Amino acid sequence: MKKYFLHNGTESSGPFDLVELKARKITKKTPVWFEGMQHWKNAEEIPELNSLFVVMPPPFEPVAKPKAVKKTKEVQILGLSKKTFFIVFGLLALAVGSIVFNTLQDERSRELELKNHKTEVANYQYELQQKEIEEQKLIVAEQERKEAERLVKEQKQTISKRLIEIPDLLAVAQDNLEAAEHKLNDTRSSKSIRNTNERNEQIGLLQNEINGYKTEIDQLQMELAELKLESEKNK
Repeated sequence: MKKYFLHNGTESSGPFDLVELKARKITKKTPVWFEGMQHWKNAEEIPELNSLFVVMPPPFEPVAKPKAVKKTKEVQILGLSKKTFFIVFGLLALAVGSIVFNTLQDERSRELELKNHKTEVANYQYELQQKEIEEQKLIVAEQERKEAERLVKEQKQTISKRLIEIPDLLAVAQDNLEAAEHKLNDTRSSKSIRNTNERNEQIGLLQNEINGYKTEIDQLQMELAELKLESEKNK
């Protein structure tokens, strides 16, 4: 007896004889193969299988009786039908919402403009303050420059004046030194002073005077050298 194989699109099953195929309720489009066939064929292409096709009637659907439409009284709100009322209410709500939204936007725009204006004013005031500070710095710098120039000028004048004064002071100190030394020599060789203590006292006073003149001369010479050096730097 010929045996048949079936395929469900994923895998094959079988073999089955005609009785078993009938039990499996195959359709015309069920792929079938048996020994001797080169390719799978639909069941309707194999004559001996035509008697196996099951014809299934469509499901029974009872005819539904039309329901009687119950007329209800249309509800009215404020003299308008319910549907019309909600349409009008929705339009009014939309209009009010639009007005409120536009009002809020305008208010926000005004606040933003006011804020920007305040910021601009603050920036302008800051720029003015910075400009004033810079001008004050320039004025102070110019004053400091002039003061420095004045001090340098005064210093030069003082140095020049002192350079003129010191030689005269040195000449006076030198004359005083020579006079004191001459007087010291006279005192030492003088025979008119018989009291030794008196002579020694005069000699001591003259020696101190000479030392003072020498110190004065040294200081004037040192000052003269420093002033000459300072004068060379300022040229």
